[in-house]
Amino acid sequence: MTIYSRGSKGPEVERIQARLKDLGYYRGPIDGDFGGGTERAVKAYQRSKGLAADGKVGPKTWTSLFEREPIPKPAISQKPLAQRCLALTGSFETGRMIPDCFAGLSGDFDGQGMSFGVLQWNFGQVSLQPLLKEMNAQHSDLLKDIFDDEYETLIEVLEDGYDDQMEWVRSIQHPIRHYFYEPWRGYFKTLGRTEEFQDIQARHSLALYQKALGLCKEYDLRSERAVALMFDIKVQNGSIRKRVRLQIQQDFGNLKPDIGGGEALEVERMRIIANRRAEASNPKWVEDVRSIKLCCANGEGIVHGINYRLGSQFEITLHPFS
Repeated sequence: MTIYSRGSKGPEVERIQARLKDLGYYRGPIDGDFGGGTERAVKAYQRSKGLAADGKVGPKTWTSLFEREPIPKPAISQKPLAQRCLALTGSFETGRMIPDCFAGLSGDFDGQGMSFGVLQWNFGQVSLQPLLKEMNAQHSDLLKDIFDDEYETLIEVLEDGYDDQMEWVRSIQHPIRHYFYEPWRGYFKTLGRTEEFQDIQARHSLALYQKALGLCKEYDLRSERAVALMFDIKVQNGSIRKRVRLQIQQDFGNLKPDIGGGEALEVERMRIIANRRAEASNPKWVEDVRSIKLCCANGEGIVHGINYRLGSQFEITLHPFS
């Protein structure tokens, strides 16, 4: 069931905010960010209509707000599973929901010059330049519109040698704090929010997605949520070591017969993988990793203060992946 609540972002949230403002319940900005102000306004509206005042916009509240219009699913639900998994992991990584999870931007704090996008492709490892070149090859008019008078500068930089590229990208950010100067920060953030560049990012992450499918096969998992779990493991942790794999297989063998099969068995197996992979992490990050992996396994959870519901926010369910 689709639900918009605190932490939700996107055009659907903008519609909710605009409608509540028109009705006199909301005084904040129309920014597509479902925060405390939006939640308070939803509760006030719900009380006025005799609805359960939980601050969440589900089917009943939506149809009340928009005169019997059915609640729409998030735009990401129309994308392939690979892109939905990418958006989820990107949100865990950046602490932001769609579309801002695709626009993560950081400077030269790690010696990579500039890192950008949902998986933080960067200049230092020459992993970002191919994405920008592909964007120009396929959508040059849009890129020109975004970068305006600086479009030609960007294109010249992409054709420069490595040392010149690194010198340039360091020149458009603070040398100590590594934040990007305007207008470059705004340009790149805008680029990351476009559907066209999001699709390019998704294509460049397909190799990791295929490896995630391989891990699902190895552990006899069949659901979309399992793919999301394994994709996050591939992105954030790299792999499952042999020692951990043996522990997981032993835990699988110790599962009680009364669990049954189907979805219940699938979830228990994912929980085992989530916990074992977390416990194999750096002790400093064990609980952080556990919260992320169990969120994938359980289909919901709180990660870095954000409430996640994989089904309603990302259309990632226990249905078998194709």
